[in-house]
Amino acid sequence: MNKNQAFPWDHPRFRSWISVGRACQLMQQALTRALAPLDIKPPHLDILINLYRFEAISQQELARKLLVGRSNMSMLLPQMEKRGLLERRPDPRDKRILRLFLTAEGRVLTEKAMLIQTDLIERTLSATPLEDCLKMADSMEGLIQRMQATDLGGEEEEADAVSADRG
Repeated sequence: MNKNQAFPWDHPRFRSWISVGRACQLMQQALTRALAPLDIKPPHLDILINLYRFEAISQQELARKLLVGRSNMSMLLPQMEKRGLLERRPDPRDKRILRLFLTAEGRVLTEKAMLIQTDLIERTLSATPLEDCLKMADSMEGLIQRMQATDLGGEEEEADAVSADRG
């Protein structure tokens, strides 16, 4: 950098940028610790919750919702299938498409994990007025839309972060 270039920390929005990133990182760490007794991690929970909400979703649709590439899905899904949490079945109309379904065991585990996640959310955000939570959500959703519209989030295939929205 030369002396005419501004440093990132001199930018008026730098504090917001750093705060969002750090909050996300700390939330992921807390969720990872909270889910450990169930032997799942946040990426597994993201998949389970989406299958709970959107039964028979395709692998491609799931990857798009979670902002991850197909390669990410192809690593996690077989592990979860082997563990008996989900099933992949061919689409009756198009055999090239695999549809995803929770097993009974997967449904039970998802419900336990959702209770853990909901409790963590409540403990983390209970001191923040609901109005402020809704403003923060609106702000973050706007940021997500702008980043996706300008492709600042990178190529879908290269993404390795999982969406906070997950739905």
